[in-house]
Amino acid sequence: MQTWPGQPYPLGATYDGSGTNFALYSEAAELVELVLLDERGAQERVRLNEVDRFVWHAYLPGVRPGQRYGYRVHGPHAPERGLRCNPSKLLLDPYAKAVDGQVDGDESLFDYRFGRPEESNTDDSAAHTMTGVVVDPYFDWGDDRPPRRPYHETVIYEAHVRGLTMAHPDVPEELRGTYAGIAHPAVVEHLTDLGVTALELMPVHQYAQDGVLRERGLSNYWGYNTIGFFAPHNAYAASGHPGGQVQEFKSMVKTLHAAGIEVVLDVVYNHTAEGNEKGPTLSFKGIDNSAYYRLVDGDAAHYYDTTGTGNSLSVKHPAVLQLIMDSLRYWVTEMHVDGFRFDLAATLARQFHEVDRLSAFFDLVQQDPVVSQVKLIAEPWDIGDGGYQVGNFPPLWTEWNGKYRDAIRDFWRGAESSMPELASRFAGSSDLYQHDSRRPLASVNFVTAHDGFTLRDLVSYNEKHNEANGEDGRDGESENRSWNCGAEGDTGDPGILALRARQQRNLLATLLLSQGVPMIAHGDELGRTQRGNNNVYCQDSELAWVDWELDAERRGLLDFTRRLIELRHAHPLLRRRRFFTGRPGERGGDLPDIVWLRPDGETMGEADWARDDAHALAVFLNGDAITEPGPQGERVVDDSFLVLLNSHHEPVEFRMPGPAYGTGWQVAVDTAAPAAPDEDVPLPAGGSLKAESRSLLVLVRPRQAAN
Repeated sequence: MQTWPGQPYPLGATYDGSGTNFALYSEAAELVELVLLDERGAQERVRLNEVDRFVWHAYLPGVRPGQRYGYRVHGPHAPERGLRCNPSKLLLDPYAKAVDGQVDGDESLFDYRFGRPEESNTDDSAAHTMTGVVVDPYFDWGDDRPPRRPYHETVIYEAHVRGLTMAHPDVPEELRGTYAGIAHPAVVEHLTDLGVTALELMPVHQYAQDGVLRERGLSNYWGYNTIGFFAPHNAYAASGHPGGQVQEFKSMVKTLHAAGIEVVLDVVYNHTAEGNEKGPTLSFKGIDNSAYYRLVDGDAAHYYDTTGTGNSLSVKHPAVLQLIMDSLRYWVTEMHVDGFRFDLAATLARQFHEVDRLSAFFDLVQQDPVVSQVKLIAEPWDIGDGGYQVGNFPPLWTEWNGKYRDAIRDFWRGAESSMPELASRFAGSSDLYQHDSRRPLASVNFVTAHDGFTLRDLVSYNEKHNEANGEDGRDGESENRSWNCGAEGDTGDPGILALRARQQRNLLATLLLSQGVPMIAHGDELGRTQRGNNNVYCQDSELAWVDWELDAERRGLLDFTRRLIELRHAHPLLRRRRFFTGRPGERGGDLPDIVWLRPDGETMGEADWARDDAHALAVFLNGDAITEPGPQGERVVDDSFLVLLNSHHEPVEFRMPGPAYGTGWQVAVDTAAPAAPDEDVPLPAGGSLKAESRSLLVLVRPRQAAN
């Protein structure tokens, strides 16, 4: 085949309308062969003779979109020195923008013999691995524009491409479980009616299946096993031709943007699907093992692992940093996504062993004119020493606030001494974020997420029930926390069912009333259950999919959630851009912008906060004391709110605060009576109101009724 020298950048396969430029980084290589495969799997090898700055490259006229390809890298195979070149393995391009096929677990994928790890394996892996696909970069985006929803107006909905759509009765069967299924009008309408503004998709980067799971008849459902950081996962495409997933993904983004919904990707740049020294050789390991991975100091045959998956990417290496930044820019500029949630983000900060908030990765993100302008959300922990870093990421970042999750759960299950932590998290977690000039938007608040119980299961099970995963209950976080909701699982007791439903409403209401950025896990608004399984990472079945068949109770929960989100969108007081100060605002009279109250209507004192047995309190949010400007620079004035929280197992009588707090209070939300109030009945100042056991009430005082 005719070849021209080509260019060392951009890396990957780049089609220009006439041919394709191929470029691969490898410092370890002594020879690189590009392998082109036809429809029958026949291989044509093209030697790359041009090398610039360890980038091997060539331009091939006439090579068009749809062409499948891979690489064979010749070089030293010395695992004890961290070198694992093996030209018998067909390697996936780390920059492949589309991937065809899937690995099947065959022995040829490994560079050692099963049962004889000291013996080199030279079997050809081409028939058992994935290949890159040349793609056409052109797409008619039309008038697509990023919604650019400010953080303080954002409501995030975490979802799985298959899980959200596989059981939806209005999505055609051939579109279920795909990007096209997400873009179907029935799914988009659900999201817009609910009021969410950002769809956070669990991993859509191309990932590999796990052989151990395959042997158990299971699969890597969640997808936290990335092998291609530029390629949309091929199994999520309704399109049947190689490379079609790229166009389908772009169409999904365009459709969601037209509905005002941002697309945030859950990305896994901390490790890859190749595992440790016992894992397969699919891409990075055979291209330049010691460059891409962190190896154990003094023992380069083994991998340094802070992720629990067998390996960690070496973020201190320039080529790895370039890979990550090139990938992020690609998804923003070419795929039009609006942000990223970084899985186990603390690993990205580990230049050596410690977590360093000034690591090179953060420096690169901070100065990048593209990546720095989208939503950047960190899962601020990993499993390594010092890996729990909630509150410690740089100012540009927002964080999954694990302390928020724990505090809200503790309060509503009636844990002792839980009120001080509840108050701090409800008000925006200033103790975590204010020290470096961050604002409430730095906290992504959540009660449940993909890893753990669903909302319904959280209040229905005291312990995990992961028997279906085949790991004898060893997988998944241990819960062992009683919610005092009666017998676990299914029950016909109306009282228990009513209490569980109320607790779901309590948790959702607290989440959507708290300062910060709320995140809802898909199906929680529908009362989704996984039957006590809190780790469905391997369950691609009805157990993990959203059930769209709604009975009266589940439909009521959906309506309740919609009303809460609508209330949040309507009131800037519930989504402030700045922390509460505890001082009066310009128009707030003598009242501070936030006041915590005892059930008797008096201000909470130090002794009240220190009580172990207290489970009820109220918070006054002063709508006349907002000191931040509105969208056009005007001063914001809002209704005032009084939120009554009772996690006690008995009803609590709350006395309304005195006339200084204003008159004309009306009940807007009552989790013990979830239907919308039929009529507005003002409550007199100094009167009282009963909060049922384990319930939350929201009272509103219209701004025109201010004292």
